[in-house]
Amino acid sequence: MSLIEKLQWRAAVKKFDPSKKLSAAQLDTLLSAVQLAPTSLGLQSFKVIVVQDAETKEKLRAVGYNQPQITDSSALFVFASLTTLDEDFGKKFIDLVAATRGIERASLEGYEQMVLGTLSSRSDEQKVAWSHKQAYIALGVLLSAAADLGVDAAPMEGFDAEKFDEILGLKEKGLTTSVIAAVGFRAEDDQYSKMIKVRRPKEELFIHI
Repeated sequence: MSLIEKLQWRAAVKKFDPSKKLSAAQLDTLLSAVQLAPTSLGLQSFKVIVVQDAETKEKLRAVGYNQPQITDSSALFVFASLTTLDEDFGKKFIDLVAATRGIERASLEGYEQMVLGTLSSRSDEQKVAWSHKQAYIALGVLLSAAADLGVDAAPMEGFDAEKFDEILGLKEKGLTTSVIAAVGFRAEDDQYSKMIKVRRPKEELFIHI
């Protein structure tokens, strides 16, 4: 199947088969895809909590409008934005760039100033909002990667973010929930995966200049 055919196949599944679980290889592939997702300046200003523990998923379902995808999926991906993006964070990122590429840190001075300038020019609230956007980019990569694997991934915004933060202990980790995705395998009787996909026609969606 081509990528387009796989994207035609994917659906926002509402009913997962709880008996079907991701293999270790499938989960690792999805994690690698999210790790490789593009982000502004390459900063990856978020973390992803992969919830597979049944008890924890039950608690999250209770503050996620009792949506069964949360507990019936094989894993729940919780994208959480960093709440502190300061100079230290920026400098540690430059350290990582230099170490990964095997280059002198001094050669990255211009890049470092751009990173630090970007961070210092935004308020804390603006930086969290910016990080939420980066998390959504990674979510999009997860959805595409899952479709490529033949795995179902349903993005979800219906949940109490503050309660998620509390249950997962995110505040203490300097994080706050952005968006979540249930990942697993559709149930045979999931009606949404059988519906014809509805999208606006290309002539309405795209503007060519």
